Amino acid sequence: MMNQNMIQLPQLTSENFNNWKFRIGALLDEKQLRITLEKEVTDYTEDKEKNEFEMKVSSEKCEYCIEGKATRKPFRQTKKFSRQIGDLIHTDIAGILSGTDTIQTYRGQAMGDLDPHIFAVAEEAYTQLEREQMDQSIIVSGESGAGKTVSAKYAMRYFATVGGSTTETQIEKKVLASSPVMEAIGNAKTTRNDNSSRFGKFIEIQLNKQFHISGASMRTYLLEKSRVVFQAPEERNYHIFYQLCAARDNHPYLRLDDASKYHYLNQGNSFDDMNDRNSYTETVNALTMLGFSEAEQKELFKIIAAILHLGNVRFVETIIEQENEQNQEGCTISNMQETLKTLADLLEIDMEDLAVWLCTKKMVSMREVFMIPMSTYQAIAARDALAKHIYAQLFDWVVAVINKALESDVPKYKFIGVLDIYGFETFETNSFEQFCINYANEKLQQQFNLHVFKLEQEEYIKEEIEWKMIDFYDNQPCIDLIESKLGVLDLLDEECKMPKGSDRSWTEKLYNKCMKYSHFGKARFGTSAFIIEHFADKVQYESNGFLEKNRDTVIEEQISVLKSSKNTLVRKLFCEDHTRLAVQGGAKLRLVSAKPVQNIQKTHKKTVGSQFRDSLNMLMTTLNATTPHYVRCIKPNDTKTPFEYNPQRAVQQLRACGVLETIRISAAGFPSRWSYIDFFYRYRVLCKFKDIRKDNMRYTCTTILQQYIKNPDYYQFGKTKIFFRAGQVAYLEKLRADKLMRCCIIVQSTIRTFIWRRKYLRMQNAIYNIQRYARGYLARRRADNLRRNRAAVTIQRYFRGWTKRTQFKSLKYAVDGIQRYARGYLARIRYLQLLYNAKAIVIQKCVRGWLARLWYEKERHKVIICQAAIRRFLARRLYKKLRIEARSIEHVKTLNKGLENKIISLQQRMDELSKHNNELKKKEAELIDIR
Repeated sequence: MMNQNMIQLPQLTSENFNNWKFRIGALLDEKQLRITLEKEVTDYTEDKEKNEFEMKVSSEKCEYCIEGKATRKPFRQTKKFSRQIGDLIHTDIAGILSGTDTIQTYRGQAMGDLDPHIFAVAEEAYTQLEREQMDQSIIVSGESGAGKTVSAKYAMRYFATVGGSTTETQIEKKVLASSPVMEAIGNAKTTRNDNSSRFGKFIEIQLNKQFHISGASMRTYLLEKSRVVFQAPEERNYHIFYQLCAARDNHPYLRLDDASKYHYLNQGNSFDDMNDRNSYTETVNALTMLGFSEAEQKELFKIIAAILHLGNVRFVETIIEQENEQNQEGCTISNMQETLKTLADLLEIDMEDLAVWLCTKKMVSMREVFMIPMSTYQAIAARDALAKHIYAQLFDWVVAVINKALESDVPKYKFIGVLDIYGFETFETNSFEQFCINYANEKLQQQFNLHVFKLEQEEYIKEEIEWKMIDFYDNQPCIDLIESKLGVLDLLDEECKMPKGSDRSWTEKLYNKCMKYSHFGKARFGTSAFIIEHFADKVQYESNGFLEKNRDTVIEEQISVLKSSKNTLVRKLFCEDHTRLAVQGGAKLRLVSAKPVQNIQKTHKKTVGSQFRDSLNMLMTTLNATTPHYVRCIKPNDTKTPFEYNPQRAVQQLRACGVLETIRISAAGFPSRWSYIDFFYRYRVLCKFKDIRKDNMRYTCTTILQQYIKNPDYYQFGKTKIFFRAGQVAYLEKLRADKLMRCCIIVQSTIRTFIWRRKYLRMQNAIYNIQRYARGYLARRRADNLRRNRAAVTIQRYFRGWTKRTQFKSLKYAVDGIQRYARGYLARIRYLQLLYNAKAIVIQKCVRGWLARLWYEKERHKVIICQAAIRRFLARRLYKKLRIEARSIEHVKTLNKGLENKIISLQQRMDELSKHNNELKKKEAELIDIR
């Protein structure tokens, strides 16, 4: 299946965001391409009051219009192409998405059914994984600051939501929690991006056979270690350093101060408020979610703080006196008791040993070991190399712990990879890091070309599809310049092996060996720079520092001091073996030497460039084994300014990444394809049994397509596959889903009939039993009443006789009775007085309670009036909002969604009932005739 590609415009943030809109021209045919490439636009107008500008292009063939989804329409006059930008930052261009709200809105929707969004690309990848049982990948690319990291986070958020299982595995939360941690330790502010990723990462989201997330893993590429020790003006170090300084009150044991007090943080002179304190809280919560214990977090923060203190170690020149030897020039640490002691306490290492090896290096010959004092420049370089090495090891450890937290015992069935790698960069001064970053982007662009252009067109030719070849920019010569034999990387590695290799001699070799490449050139001024023409732009690289960064050497004795640390994490970072340096006495320097035989490595380790090239090749192998989906992020301007859109800059990026050619090949080509047997198995439900020919699958597939797709231009038959225009597979999927839904409804109706009939029979039997027992009970109760009446009459007869006999006795005792009643009367009068007093007390109590309740009701009434006023205010505001929504076309569409289908189904039902009634009337007439 053809992959989906995406270009994302960075999110615009402002209070008046919904009122902002702009329009951009979309180009399709050769004439439009020529106009754009040469003149950018044919017409440009701007309305400053409405914050709107328009570009117009002319064409005699067609235009590609985008209003939420792609459509085509012919026209002969000059047209304009517009894309209104309110809160929509994505655009779908011929299967390429150019760039939020609910995930469930995009779940189950085909590409193009809803507004273009990163969730639509993620849904397409997830759906293809379920449908085709093939691994998927989302490749997010674009220039630095275009929005790649945010797009990757939203894609992972989508997969974590739709791929979440019902069990409490916490894997989904851990996948999302990895983003804040990696941004803290791997992202930094640059002149082009406040949250620039200074490393590349490939996140592999693993799924089980039920397509639920079972685990994940992360691979990282080329962390920019030089940023730890140096930042350009208006740039910052990695976020985690500033976060710790902002939260220093929580960690007094780190002995941190304001960020401006540290050499590794104040070189860029950028201390903008970037919510470092809140980001610190988010980072700590994410670390806890990923399984970092409090002890591990404490040790992690101690090492990061130690790097800051290491940067504040100051060296001063001095003369070193040695016994029986000539004095030598060297350096010493001026703030040993302040900074170095804090550094040693945090890393739990010996301060004296560290002080020695920060100022001294060891040279080993065949028979002797020489201790050579370093100059101030050499000591600073060694200190910075050590700081970079510590941070790189710590970074790798954090990634390893995250991968361990994301592991699962459930076997991996398939995976979806999300690649978030650094964008193309060009600064005033470009060094080894920018070279590697741009080399990685060249490889990704080559993979894009291979997938979209080369393989696509080669398959058309192989399947004998009528096709006119489309020219595109092939960056293979630029990659050959970098990685071929005697190319830039090969010459760099060769120069690193030379004992006296230097950046200057390497540059001279480049001039001699690489001038045959058309993409290579010399700088206009100076002999320490060279130019490489990348797919996006020409970049001039300064060769100074290339060899040192490629070698990535650290003094082994400094590493040995770290290996001897009492801190568990420090030992874990550097303890490749358990050998430790022995202390050699006798000299004033108290230098530490090592046994040369055991510690000297004779084999050369791989250079940074070689490692990066190998990791990129592994990445390309992984991506080529998956179905890729491209997210192209477009940067509106280079000043990080909201509401500023540079159309020439956007077209330049579209042209550089091959989107314009992709529009052409997508419009003219067949992005979807199925083999005949796979198509038959998938859409077997759409054909009748009599139309199936198992010995001729092409005939069967033709029958299905002719029945449902009337326009033969929407598909073509190849030798082994069927090729479809964009949107046709989605249409067939809808037909298949509707057919399966109808079959499911029939099965459901039959089963429900059986279930309800059985339930009715059970209820009928229960009612009969209840009636039988109720009637028996009523009969027994009536007989009992009759017996009781007869007994009552007998009792009355005997009672009346007894009454007459007792009347005489009553008269006899009349006098006694009068006396008794008189005494009782007096007693009752006294009793009533007491009773009236008691009731008066009760009445008083009730009256007081009534008064209290009356006061309470009045107060309550007042409160209710206040509440009613507030609720009336809120209801009016909600009513206004609902009225606005009700007037919108989208709301009316939402309310009326499905009514047309329901009306059609009801009409069909009425026709069936009418037909059935007519048949019954005919049968009734026949019966009457028979009689």
